[in-house]
Amino acid sequence: MYEAFYGLSSKPFQLNPDPRFYYSSKPHRRARSYLVYGVMRGEGFIVITGEVGAGKTTIVRDLLDSLENGSVVAAHLVSTQLGAEDALKLVCAAFGVPVRGTGKADMLMALEAFFITQTTQGKRCLLIVDEAQNLQPLAVEELRMLSNFQFGDQALLQTFLVGQPEFREILQGPSMLQLRQRITARCHLGPLDEEDTRAYVEHRLKCAGATDKPTFEPAIFPALFQHSGGIPRRINTLCDRLLLLGYLSEMTHLTLEALNEVVAEMQVENSAAPSRVAEDQERWAHLPNAGASAAPTWLNDDMDLSELALDANLVDGMNDQLTRVSAEQLSTRLLRMERSVLRQERISLEILSSLKKIVAAARKPRAAGPTTDLPK
Repeated sequence: MYEAFYGLSSKPFQLNPDPRFYYSSKPHRRARSYLVYGVMRGEGFIVITGEVGAGKTTIVRDLLDSLENGSVVAAHLVSTQLGAEDALKLVCAAFGVPVRGTGKADMLMALEAFFITQTTQGKRCLLIVDEAQNLQPLAVEELRMLSNFQFGDQALLQTFLVGQPEFREILQGPSMLQLRQRITARCHLGPLDEEDTRAYVEHRLKCAGATDKPTFEPAIFPALFQHSGGIPRRINTLCDRLLLLGYLSEMTHLTLEALNEVVAEMQVENSAAPSRVAEDQERWAHLPNAGASAAPTWLNDDMDLSELALDANLVDGMNDQLTRVSAEQLSTRLLRMERSVLRQERISLEILSSLKKIVAAARKPRAAGPTTDLPK
């Protein structure tokens, strides 16, 4: 929208990861060094963590682009709440591996055959799993089992696990012991500092073809670092809105006052919508015992929990799941369930109405047609 006004060849602060705009900051250089070390080993798991928008996917794509062309067969898997079998299905689909049957054994044999074929052709297979913090324990175990595939003394598959900071805590759980033993390198991508924040903005503008405009008041950069926390995606969002404001106001020199105006607008936008919690409380207020204190009565009873005989692996799995469930996630799921029920109710009413029309039409007396007297 504003590219022509500033003389840019492309949008400099887009939110989608783009290796063309990769900026090698101090934390990125450190993280990339760990990744290169892990890739050169060609086996096991490499773990990359960082805040949302820190540039994890960008650094992985930049690394892949730097590898010898055609030497690595990479598959990208964006995980949700995947179970074991679904994880294997998506791995097959990501590598483009056709599977004749639908069983787990069929998928494993097909993947192993594919990996061996690629290895004999001098290629390496790399699986990139994004949002790894959402993987269920059984899915993680299946990925670990895939790392057991070997051809002679050569590992057939290497896996990047890319996740948010909580994935580091998940990895410390007792059920992740065997996976931890397979990790060859790990790194955490931290935020940019104030110096790198300025260099990052200037770098992206240069990559987008900027020459003499836009220009920035020096005081913008400390404020930009403060409001973004040094997270690249937040920097992109603020700078994109700042350039838009400059375009609408026909300003090529952007000031601290303009940045503060953008920040104020975004704060108003974020606070305008009622909170999800408030919406849910209002939605369920008509139900009995819908208040915050409406806990099940058995929670208040005296109960000796030590008498419960639960399997240790089951308890670990439940603990992993519970640590991932937040109030917002639960609220989102309840909202989806409510909408699904309403859709089913509407469909049922439509079907019922159609059936009533059919029955009514069938019960109407048919008009008597012409009769023919047959000889007796």
